[in-house]
Amino acid sequence: MNLKDFKAGVYYKQFQYKSFLPEKINHTWLWDEPKINVLLERATQSLGELNAFSLIVPDIDLFIQMHITKEAQASSKIEGTNTNIDEVLMDKSAIAPEKRDDWQEVQNYIKAMNFAVKELERLPLSNRLLKEMHKILLAGARGEHKSPGEFRTSQNWIGGSNPSDAVFVPPSHEHVLDLMSDFEKFLHNDQIDVPHLIKVAIGHYQFETIHPFLDGNGRIGRLLITFYLVANKLLIKPSLYLSDFFERNRTSYYDSLSRVRVSNDLSQWVKFFLNGIIATAEKGKTTFQGILHLKNSIDAKIVKLNRKAERGRELMNMLYRSPIVRTSDVVDVLNITPKSAIKLIDDFQRLKILHEMTGFKRNRVFVFEEYLKLF
Repeated sequence: MNLKDFKAGVYYKQFQYKSFLPEKINHTWLWDEPKINVLLERATQSLGELNAFSLIVPDIDLFIQMHITKEAQASSKIEGTNTNIDEVLMDKSAIAPEKRDDWQEVQNYIKAMNFAVKELERLPLSNRLLKEMHKILLAGARGEHKSPGEFRTSQNWIGGSNPSDAVFVPPSHEHVLDLMSDFEKFLHNDQIDVPHLIKVAIGHYQFETIHPFLDGNGRIGRLLITFYLVANKLLIKPSLYLSDFFERNRTSYYDSLSRVRVSNDLSQWVKFFLNGIIATAEKGKTTFQGILHLKNSIDAKIVKLNRKAERGRELMNMLYRSPIVRTSDVVDVLNITPKSAIKLIDDFQRLKILHEMTGFKRNRVFVFEEYLKLF
């Protein structure tokens, strides 16, 4: 089907409201618009350049965790949670009681992402994996009563207090299983000649239109993008996440999705999506360049610790994963005595690697500020 001939779906009359039934997507897609070809080429090139950093940055997996943390914070922010990235990195006990629900949602997001990263090493991206991620996402959080890990069996809606005054009403739950089966087949259909970046753009639109879960659809749908790219080898490591781009362009993001349903303009959504890939990959390259520069500078400082240099490198590996720590964290992770941990942290403060951020004499918290700023 040509993108310009796409008919997004039809509205069905339900009780006191209309729900939108989208067309299925599991078929070949074509387009005549040269702009899409240009953006597709640039996006593919940008991903290739980002992947190059995954090969040249030493111990790349140390730094992926902060990418995941940043994605969890940005994606949750789109949904209205109010948690800064430094708060995400802190222990729950350090979070103000009124912000702990938001903090827990972001922590669940991180757990769901780390789970999927491991699962993709042995299993394909599937509805089953999306359900498992969803179950982790909602566990013990505000959506825990909204069927975690299961496709919905009732109507949901976006905006408004009920379906009759909603901004958008997804398809009736009776159609969800069939639509999600078509969605999964489309992602894995290697008999159709559709570039992966076009495929995942269409896939993300379709997932958000189906809205298969009672809660958490936006976050799962955005994760889907990265894990599809990893599963299909367009990303060597899960180092690209579009949530920050979507959050900074939130109005355009929602308008582009809505425009498909209202005006059948799938081309506009694809162009917006490809621009997001390009911008995010460019930002990712800048971050990795900053990481390389900082790591070289830090390595030169660690050498000055002489006999304690090896222990210093162990602490650095810890900080690259999570740049905010307490003395007890260092004790636990490095398996050293509190006295040794205090001395090592003092060395790191002297070298201007760590800075104490609370101003307290007890229960102090230390931040690797130069690194945190990169994210």
